[in-house]
Amino acid sequence: MKLGLLFGLLWVLLGNPFVALLVLLLLLYFLDRSFLGFFPSVTHPIRRQRRLSRALQDIRERPFDVSAKQEAARLYMEKKRWAEARRLLEDIMPVMEHSAEVRCDLGICRIKTGDAEQGERDLREALRMNPRVRYGEPYLRLAEAIAPVDTERAVEALKQFGDAHSSSSELYYRLGRLYASLGRNREAKEAYREAVEVYRALPKYKKKTERRWALLAAVRSAVG
Repeated sequence: MKLGLLFGLLWVLLGNPFVALLVLLLLLYFLDRSFLGFFPSVTHPIRRQRRLSRALQDIRERPFDVSAKQEAARLYMEKKRWAEARRLLEDIMPVMEHSAEVRCDLGICRIKTGDAEQGERDLREALRMNPRVRYGEPYLRLAEAIAPVDTERAVEALKQFGDAHSSSSELYYRLGRLYASLGRNREAKEAYREAVEVYRALPKYKKKTERRWALLAAVRSAVG
């Protein structure tokens, strides 16, 4: 209703419904980028591609540049180009075998490219080396990989994540989804409620990245 009134006001002010619609969409986009984060950034892919091009150029000039390969691998992962990222990470693993972050990234890439068993081993080794590596991301990725074949084990992985990272709305949202897939609706609803409660207690700087999950949890909780 409010959007309709705003659109009507813009139409009156601008004198053109198409221009009014464009302005309204731009307003919604900037509001979302400032407070919600549902819409993707328009400029981020451009910046990411520039960084990737620089990293690949560094690799061509210095084939043994481990830092450039690690940077390129992370950027490929952002683009969901898992095979390219895996190739680079496997290349640097012999000299980075004590890096929990590299082990974690390689595990994720192996899972995404179909080698779930080895990927799970990599993620568990990364967690053994550093239980807080990448702020607990291995637990989330483990849960995603395990869920299709063993939902109970996926729930356990998320609970382990919660033990170390209880201030994550994403954790409780994903836990709720897993419980729902098991038909454990009461626990699912409790997990969604916890996601919202966690979000409310977060400091301002952290709320933007967690707001999406809190909103999704609130919607899931409301619809039952």
